[in-house]
Amino acid sequence: MAIYEKSTRALMRQMVNEMPIAAGQVITKEAVLNWFATRYPKIKEGTVAAHLIRLSTNAPSRLHYYAKPGEDDVFFQLDDSHFRIYDPATDPSPIQRGSPNADTVPPAPDSQIESADETDAASFAYESDLRNFLSKNLHVLEQGLRLYEEEGITGVEFPAGGRFIDILALDDKGAYVVIELKVSRGYDRAVGQLRRYMGWIAKNHADTGQAVRGIIVAREISEDLVLACSGLSDVSLFEYEMSVSVKRIER
Repeated sequence: MAIYEKSTRALMRQMVNEMPIAAGQVITKEAVLNWFATRYPKIKEGTVAAHLIRLSTNAPSRLHYYAKPGEDDVFFQLDDSHFRIYDPATDPSPIQRGSPNADTVPPAPDSQIESADETDAASFAYESDLRNFLSKNLHVLEQGLRLYEEEGITGVEFPAGGRFIDILALDDKGAYVVIELKVSRGYDRAVGQLRRYMGWIAKNHADTGQAVRGIIVAREISEDLVLACSGLSDVSLFEYEMSVSVKRIER
C-alpha cells in the first residue's frame, strides 16, 4: 500500500517531469534519493532504490519487481549510481519477463556464480536457482516466513547500499530476515557480508524497534563459519540438500 496519495512508481515519473531530466542527461542515484527525502521523507531509501531499478530498462533485478512493459520503461542504468532517460531509438530492448533477452540477463553484482571447483553434482548450478527456489518456498526454512513485498517490489535481490540482498523476508512476528545464499560451502566471510546487510536494513529500512536477523544457507557450512557465528543469537545457519525423483510415463 502506498504511503502517500501517489505510488512510488508514479512519484518517480513526477520527479522526471519536475526536474526536468533532458534526453541524454545523467542523473545520479543520490539526486533521486535526495528528491524523495526532501518531498516524501516517509518513503524508505531501499524502496526508492528498488523502484529506480524497476524503471531501468537494462537493470537485471527489474525481473523480480514486476516491471510493466512500456509503462515502467523510464531509465537506462549506466552503472550502480548513474542513470539517464531510456531512448527506445538507440538503447537495447527493455528486459522483460518472457522477452528473448530475459534468459541472458547477468546476475546482480552480489549474486556471483561460484567457480567450478567450489561446486559439485549435489549443488545448485547457480546461486540464482537456489534463490528462486527458496523465495517461493520460504516455509522450508521456517514456518511463517514470507517474502518481503511493497508496492510491487519484492525481497528478491533487494538493493541495500549499492549491493543486493539475496532474499529479504519477514517472519511471523514482523521482524526482517536477511537471507544470504551460498550454493556450495559457506565460509566465515559470509557472516561479515550478512551482518553488513542486516545493519543496512536496521539503519535505513526497518521501523523503530523492528528487529532484524539473518540466515545463511549453504550446501555445506564450514567449521569456521560455525565458529564465527557462535554467540550470535540473531544469525541462523542452514545446509540444503537436493533430491530427484522420476516416474515412468506409460505409452
